[in-house]
Amino acid sequence: MKNFLATVSVAAMALMGSIAGADEYPSKTIEVITHAGNGGGTDVTTRMMMLRARRELKTDMVVVNKKGGGGAVAMDHYLTVPADGYSILTFTIGHAATVAKGKTEMTLDDIRPIARGTDDPQILMVRCGAYADADAFVAAQKEAPISYGTTHLGNIDDVSAFMFTKKGGMQTPKIVPFDGGGELATQLVAGAVDAAVLNLAEAGSQIDAGDVCPIVVLANERMAGLPDVKTAKEMGIDVSFSTVRGFVVHKDTPDEVAEQIEAALMNSMNHGVYQGFLESVGLDSTSVVGSEEWGNQITTMVTDMEAALKELGFIE
Repeated sequence: MKNFLATVSVAAMALMGSIAGADEYPSKTIEVITHAGNGGGTDVTTRMMMLRARRELKTDMVVVNKKGGGGAVAMDHYLTVPADGYSILTFTIGHAATVAKGKTEMTLDDIRPIARGTDDPQILMVRCGAYADADAFVAAQKEAPISYGTTHLGNIDDVSAFMFTKKGGMQTPKIVPFDGGGELATQLVAGAVDAAVLNLAEAGSQIDAGDVCPIVVLANERMAGLPDVKTAKEMGIDVSFSTVRGFVVHKDTPDEVAEQIEAALMNSMNHGVYQGFLESVGLDSTSVVGSEEWGNQITTMVTDMEAALKELGFIE
C-alpha cells in the first residue's frame, strides 16, 4: 500500500511540475531571429514590436541577426532551435521568395504563423530633383535604361523593378544589390544608383532631409503618408508589390505557448507606441493582423513570388 501511495505521489508531482512548467512560460529571454542588418526596415519593425511585447510577456527579448542568402541563413538556423516558444522568426516577402526558389531547408510546413506587423508598399525613390515627376521618370526609362538599387537579387525589390519596367514598356534596368535598406538609401543619395526600391521606414531620414524623394508607389491606392505620390496603377502600369513583415514560430510549438505569443504580439502592435511607428512610416492599423490572415498571406506570397520569379527567369 505504501509503495502504491508513493508511486501515485511521484506521478502527481510530475504532473503538477509539467503543468507548472507550462504556466511559467516564459521563464527566460526570448530570441527574435531576423535576416536583416541593423537599421533596415525589418530590423526596425522587429525592435518596435519588442518594445511593448517585453511587457506583455514579462520577459526580456533580444534580436539575433542571421544575415545571408536572402533569409536562408536565418531560416535554416531557425530549424535547429527548439520548438519551445523561446525563439521567434521574423518572416518577410523575402523569405517567401527564398522558399519559392528552394534556397532554404525550410518549407511552409515547418512554421506556424503568429502575427503580421507591416504591410508596406514598395516605393520607387530617386534623388530629389533628378526627375521632374513620375511621368518624366517613366519617359526617361523608355529612352534608356537606368540603374536600380535593391537589397539582394531574385527578391521582392528587383522583381518589383523588373515588373514595373516590363509592364510599363520601359527598357530593362540595371540592378545593383546592396546589403540592406539603410545602406541603399545612403548610396542613392551618393549617386551610386539612379533609383532605389525602398520602403518609407528604410529611407525616412533621407526623405525628411530632402535628399530622397518617393516618385512612384507600387500599390493599388495612394499611401496615406504620401498622398501626392502616384501609384503605378494610376499611370496605367499594372504592378502592385508590398513588403510584408511578420512573425512565425515552429509548427510544433505547443498550442498554449503559440497562442500566448500571438496575444502578446497583437497587444503590443495594437498599442499606441507601435501604432505611432506605423503612422511615422506612412502606414496604419490595417498592417497588424493575427495568425489566420497572416497565414493565408504567407501561402499566397510564396505562390505569387514563384510565378513572378519563373516569368523573370530566376527559377525554372
